[in-house]
Amino acid sequence: MNDSALQYLLLMGACLSLIGLGLSGVLVSRAQSANDRRSKRLTRILAPHLRSTQIELSAFTLPEDRGPRSTAGTFAAIFGFNLERQALYPTRWYIILAITFLLALAARYASAELLGTLSWAVLPISWVTFSRMFFNRVESKRRNLLLLQFPDALAMIVRSIRVGVPVIDAVRNVSLAAPSPTAGEFNRLVDQISVGTPLDEAVTELATRSGLAEYRFFATALSLQTQTGGTLSETLENLADVIRKRAALKARGHAMTAEARTSSAILALLPFVTGIMLYVLNPNYMMILFTDPTGKMFFSAAVISLIMGMLSIRAIIKSVLP
Repeated sequence: MNDSALQYLLLMGACLSLIGLGLSGVLVSRAQSANDRRSKRLTRILAPHLRSTQIELSAFTLPEDRGPRSTAGTFAAIFGFNLERQALYPTRWYIILAITFLLALAARYASAELLGTLSWAVLPISWVTFSRMFFNRVESKRRNLLLLQFPDALAMIVRSIRVGVPVIDAVRNVSLAAPSPTAGEFNRLVDQISVGTPLDEAVTELATRSGLAEYRFFATALSLQTQTGGTLSETLENLADVIRKRAALKARGHAMTAEARTSSAILALLPFVTGIMLYVLNPNYMMILFTDPTGKMFFSAAVISLIMGMLSIRAIIKSVLP
């Protein structure tokens, strides 16, 4: 067989393949169109005989933005705190800002020899960073407590519902028996319901205040049960079981990263311990870092490098935790 005949056969095979693919596409498209027509026809026939319930989704969706913030609200957002939640902080917000400002001054002084005049730019950046770190830590600690206490609160609601107690009374029992901060949140929920706020709106606001997806699931379950009925106890029991498994997984992650967190703490403390020991043994040797211009520059670079290393290690550890 010569080359021209082989090329002719290959060309014919390619044409037949393209024709087969085209026919397959046409057949698949026709089958899909037939299925769509059949589905639409069945829907038109069965629609008048089906019972459907219109669910109001606004009962458990997140609220929209309320518009532009005030000057005080913008200032609070920059520094990471909420003026409406001042009672949740360990002390007044302006005292915390004063302490973080002193820390920012210390950071500016540490970088003065290294950056010169540019070190003044470190002051506002460090102030905002330290403030946001503190308030975020307070909020994170509170959210963790709410998450850990939530399964027990759901179990209390489930037990109450199964013995015939109304949902509102079951929520009131949680506000009386649960530990803080869960008791405070449910107490506020009961107060809102007592003054006439619908249950859907009250639980939606509770989910927004908590900032937890689990509370949004709880709001969704209550809203659906209020509008459509159903077995609320089984839904809440499953939700509690999922939260317990997530908490156990998170605890396992912390246990697995304990070695890395301990190593990072030792590495962060080692320069300070070594510096104190060297100062005790030879003060003049260590004072060069605070009196000589070159020593000050090296000291500033070391402090900045240490802070950046600690933040990097913390970010890496947090990224691997569930």
